[in-house]
Amino acid sequence: MAGHGHSHGAGGCNCGGNEGSEGTGPVGGFGLYLRIDKDNMECLNEAREGSGQDVLRAWDERTDRSKYVESDVDQELLFNIPFLGSVRLRGVVVMGEEGGAHPAEMRLFKNIPHMTFDDTGREADQEFGMSHDLAGTLEYPTKATRFSNVSHLSMHFSKNFGAENTKIYYIGLRGDWMQAQRHEVTICTYEAAANPADHKTPSFTPQTHLIS
Repeated sequence: MAGHGHSHGAGGCNCGGNEGSEGTGPVGGFGLYLRIDKDNMECLNEAREGSGQDVLRAWDERTDRSKYVESDVDQELLFNIPFLGSVRLRGVVVMGEEGGAHPAEMRLFKNIPHMTFDDTGREADQEFGMSHDLAGTLEYPTKATRFSNVSHLSMHFSKNFGAENTKIYYIGLRGDWMQAQRHEVTICTYEAAANPADHKTPSFTPQTHLIS
């Protein structure tokens, strides 16, 4: 699949070190992988089908280099990541291959399900110029207000450091998860079932007496 993404200049904050305590588990750490709807997740231009899912895993498994995703026909990779509810995304960690195959640019889009490479020409919600990270020591912090209500995250890796293909071993997503709200549906159902007592008219009164 040929990519159609635009290579923009790096935007947003580059990266800062993440505290070790943040990576110890789902609470306050990189645990959003547990909240991904894996059945509907997609990785476009992956060389091996299903390998994109393998890199979104537990923080303490990030150094397992037997699991990775590699791009197929060019440098680009596009992840479509639906969540089981709403998340507040706070930061991203990406561990890549040493040398030219490490991704050099990451572009994030929120709430655009089933993005394709044709869709990546639009302005991203945030862009990062990336540095080589082989151990999970760099965190790319997201804009808190922009990523406070995310039900779907698309991650576009538009280019690397010069290799023919891009290779990623681990992606960590740090943030908070909120269960999908159901109260709106309940309210609509209640209002749709009108109470006859609220709408009494003279024409209804005889019929009501006959029924009783």
